[in-house]
Amino acid sequence: MTSSQRTDPSEIAKFEAMAAEWWDPHGKFKPLHMLNPCRLDYITAQIAEEFDRDLNTPAPFAGLRILDIGCGGGLLAEPMARLGADVVGADPAERNIPVARIHAAQQGLEIDYRVTTAEALAEAGEQFDVVLNMEVVEHVPDPQGYLDACRALLKPGGLMICSTINRNAKSFVMAIVGAEYVMRWLPKGTHEWQKFITPDELYELLRNAGLEPVDRKGFVFNPVSWRWSLSTRDLSVNYVTASIRPTEG
Repeated sequence: MTSSQRTDPSEIAKFEAMAAEWWDPHGKFKPLHMLNPCRLDYITAQIAEEFDRDLNTPAPFAGLRILDIGCGGGLLAEPMARLGADVVGADPAERNIPVARIHAAQQGLEIDYRVTTAEALAEAGEQFDVVLNMEVVEHVPDPQGYLDACRALLKPGGLMICSTINRNAKSFVMAIVGAEYVMRWLPKGTHEWQKFITPDELYELLRNAGLEPVDRKGFVFNPVSWRWSLSTRDLSVNYVTASIRPTEG
């Protein structure tokens, strides 16, 4: 099976149709713009802890090679570059990459954006200290094969941050009915509930891939404050995990 056969053309088409709106905080990616500060708090804290970096210093991620899979317009890749990392942004949706490249250039950032997949990068022998795998696994046709490729992309001792959406009645109401039909934050059909993955299922997939899960937390939206926060207990809808590729030998 080629890497192109491991991606779902219908999923790619959904995001290509929205490519030009990536950096509009009031457009179709408004939910990600709202969630991004919370995602970044988790990501930066996990990287700093794993690699013993001080976030209060200039360029704390200097010397780290970071891959952002499903990078879209660069909402995560750009902050990682600002923190000093050597960043590769990968996305199979071709229309996303020119948007990301143009925006990075406007910000004076050097980011290696590529139209490619995790599987293709793994087959090419690429490896990274950190893999950011955010809101992607629920869109791939073969989650286990995809996570196997993600493990291959990690150096021994490397860190993967993976977020997705839980599968239960609440997630159907919140992530599909609420986000797509009521709030209209996302186009109808962006997500398919049956593709959502429970935290225990994701932990099993990660372990089957040869990774060691070390943390998981929920992203919880407060409709009163209109803000997202991290929760150690509420993983009922959006959640994030951290896992390590064990040191070999």
